[in-house]
Amino acid sequence: MPFLIVAVVFVGLLCTLDLILSLGVIKRLREHTELLGALNGRASLGVGETVGDFTAVTVDGAEVNRRDLADDTLVGFFSPGCPACAEQLPKFVEFAKAVPGGRARVLATVVGDPQRTADIVARLEPVAQVVAEGQNGAVGSAFAIAAFPSVLKVSVRGTGDPVVADARVDLERLPSSAA
Repeated sequence: MPFLIVAVVFVGLLCTLDLILSLGVIKRLREHTELLGALNGRASLGVGETVGDFTAVTVDGAEVNRRDLADDTLVGFFSPGCPACAEQLPKFVEFAKAVPGGRARVLATVVGDPQRTADIVARLEPVAQVVAEGQNGAVGSAFAIAAFPSVLKVSVRGTGDPVVADARVDLERLPSSAA
């Protein structure tokens, strides 16, 4: 009989612990839902929106700014520790290899701690001008980046100011001139 009492108490404590952990998970899911809702489904500037002013230095030491963005410039944003970034990075590299105008028409920004971004930077350098910056850096802010990865195409047609021409570049389809 004492064994049965101990077993019932143990199961009761186990159920209480499970309930506490479940409530913690539910609270965390609600917080994440609120954060995602605040994004309004947007990871960056939308189509037709003007790119903000920025000046940054690439890992090669070259200065880049908003005026350097030419028609059909491919722009990508990546961050270490992001599973979607790890999945999309090889596709971005292949896509960038086929961009007309080459490396001069591709700008990649890697956001995070320099020690953790080194591998991503090394993979992007052969195909893109690469900027490494911290959270809320100049390039990310100019494009209003709120999620990673983000891949956009910029156009300067019309006003001469760079605007987002495509906010969701399909990395599965190589540029038409490379096909």
